[in-house]
Amino acid sequence: MDLIKTGIEITKTIRNVSRLREIVAIFARHGFQDFFSGAITQIIPNFVLPKSKRSIKEELEENGQKDWGEILGLRLRKCFEELGPAFIKFGQLLSSREDIFDESFITQMKLLRDQVKPVSFDQASRIINESLGEPWSNIFSEIDPHPIGTASIGVVFKGKLHNGTKVVIKVRRPNIEKEMVTDFSIMSFVATQVEKVSAEIRYLGISRIVHDFSISLQNELNFNIEALNSEKLAKNLKAHGADNLFYIPKMYKEFSSEKMIVMEQLIGTPFSEAEEIEDSVAKITPLLQEGLKIFIKTFLSDGFFHADLHGGNFFYLENGKIGLIDFGLMGHLSKKGRENFIAIIYSLLTFNYENLVYEFLDVAEYEKVPDVDILISDIRDVLSPFVGLTVQQTNFTEVLRSVISTLRKHQIYLPREWFIVFRALITLDGVGKNLNMDIDLFSLMEEDIYNIVKDSFKKEDLIEEAVWLGRDFLSGSKVIPRHMKWFLKDWARKGYAFEIIHKGHEKQFDQVTTAIMFLSHSLLASVFFGSGVFLIGDTLVKTVFDIPTVTYVLWFLAFGLMLKGFALARKI
Repeated sequence: MDLIKTGIEITKTIRNVSRLREIVAIFARHGFQDFFSGAITQIIPNFVLPKSKRSIKEELEENGQKDWGEILGLRLRKCFEELGPAFIKFGQLLSSREDIFDESFITQMKLLRDQVKPVSFDQASRIINESLGEPWSNIFSEIDPHPIGTASIGVVFKGKLHNGTKVVIKVRRPNIEKEMVTDFSIMSFVATQVEKVSAEIRYLGISRIVHDFSISLQNELNFNIEALNSEKLAKNLKAHGADNLFYIPKMYKEFSSEKMIVMEQLIGTPFSEAEEIEDSVAKITPLLQEGLKIFIKTFLSDGFFHADLHGGNFFYLENGKIGLIDFGLMGHLSKKGRENFIAIIYSLLTFNYENLVYEFLDVAEYEKVPDVDILISDIRDVLSPFVGLTVQQTNFTEVLRSVISTLRKHQIYLPREWFIVFRALITLDGVGKNLNMDIDLFSLMEEDIYNIVKDSFKKEDLIEEAVWLGRDFLSGSKVIPRHMKWFLKDWARKGYAFEIIHKGHEKQFDQVTTAIMFLSHSLLASVFFGSGVFLIGDTLVKTVFDIPTVTYVLWFLAFGLMLKGFALARKI
C-alpha cells in the first residue's frame, strides 16, 4: 500500500477521476476555486469549476482585520464534512496541531465529528469469515450484530468464544483502504496546489502534514500493527512493575489479521463517562497518579508510549486496575530524542530560556534560522507569569501551549514524532482535569527528570560521550579538508565562483592539513588519558596494582595516538 506519492508524480496516483471532480467541485463551491483553476484543466480537460458567491481570497482581502484562521477554518470544515471519512479524519488531526494553527482555526476543526455510513452485520461477517478463512461460527459462539463502536476506519462488535471468553471484534470497514488511498492522493494534490497559490498557507507546511497523516493512516489501517503495539506496551509496563496498575487486554493473534483484530473485552467504565465514574474518583486519583508516574518513567527509559490516551481509552476496571485500549497510534522517541525531551522539560522546570530555545531548535523544523535573541526574549515574556510559582501551582498544559504558540509565531514547527509526544502529554493532563482530579504532570515528571539529569554525569556516560566526541573530531579532521577541496573544485568547474590556485604553495596546504590531524590526535589522546585517570579509585572495576585494567587500555591507546601525532608533527 503506497500512500505517499506526492510532488511531480501526484497525478499518477489520482486513479478515480470522478472522485477528483467531486472533491474539487466541493472545494470550489466553498470558495477555493482560485487554487485549482489552472491545474485541474490539465488533468481533466474542459472541466468547468463551479463558482462560489465569494472566494476565500476575496474574503481574506476584504477582511484584513478579521481572523484569517476563523475564515479558513470555517470554509475547510464545511468542505471536510461533505467530503467524508478521510477528510474528516484529516481535519481532526489538524485540530490537534496547536504548534501550527491559530486557536480560531483549531476551534473550527474541533467541530468535526465522524460522519460515517453504517456497516451492516452481513458486510462485517463477510470480512470476518474472509479473515478467519472459515465461518465465524467455528470460532465464536456468538457475535452481537449491533456494533458498540463505529469510527472512520473500523467497526467494533462484542462476541464470545466457544470457551465462554468475552471478546471484542474490531473489523475494518469494507473497501476503506481503497477509498482512503484514493482520497489521500487527491488530498496531496490539493495541498500542493494550495501551497503554490498561497504563501500564507505554504509556510504552514500543509503538504508536510498530509505526509505525516499518511504515515499514521497506514499504521491504523493495519490491525496487525495494533496487536503488536499492545504486546510491546504490555511488556514495557510489566518490566517497570506497572502491570499491577495498568491492564492491557489480551490479543488473540491467532484470530486476528490486517483486517480484523480480536481482543479480550474489558469490563469497566471509561473515564470519558465522568458522571458514572464520579463516585470512584477518590480511589482512581492515587492509582492514576502512580500509574502515570510509571508511564512517564517507561517513556523516558525506552521512548515507546501510547499516543492517544484520551478519556475514552482509559477504563476503571472491576478489579481496581486501569485498563487501556486502542493501540493504533503509538509514539516513539530515539535515545537522542529522549535526551532532548529531558533537556526541554528540565529547562521549563528551571526557566532556563536560552537552553530551552536551543533544545527546541535542535529538534524543530524551520525554513530559515530565526533571530535567536528575539526568540529567547519572546519565550521569556510568555513564561514570566509562571516564574515564582511552585511546580504544583504551574499548569503544564498552559506552559507548553505558551511555548508552542511562540515557536509558531517564529515559523518554527515540531516534526511528527515531537508533535505526538506533546499532544499525548496535553491529552493526559486533560484526562485528570476532566474528572476534577488533582494531578499535575510537572510534579510527576520533576523527580524523574532531576534524577536522570544527575545520572547523566556518571563516569561511564561521560567517558562514552568523550570517546564518541573524540572519534567524531578525528573523523572530521580527515574528511573536512578533502571535502573543502572537492567542493571548491566543483564550484569553480560549474562556474559558480572563481577558483583560487596558489601555485607553489601546495606544501603549505599539506602542512595545514597535517597540523589539523596532529591537533585531533592530541585531543583524542588527552581524552583517553584523562578518562583513564578518572577511573582510578573506582572500586567497581578490576584492578592491577590498584589501577583499573581499563585505565591501562585507555593509556595504551593514548600513547599510540601520541606516537602517531609526533610522527605527523615531524612533517610540519
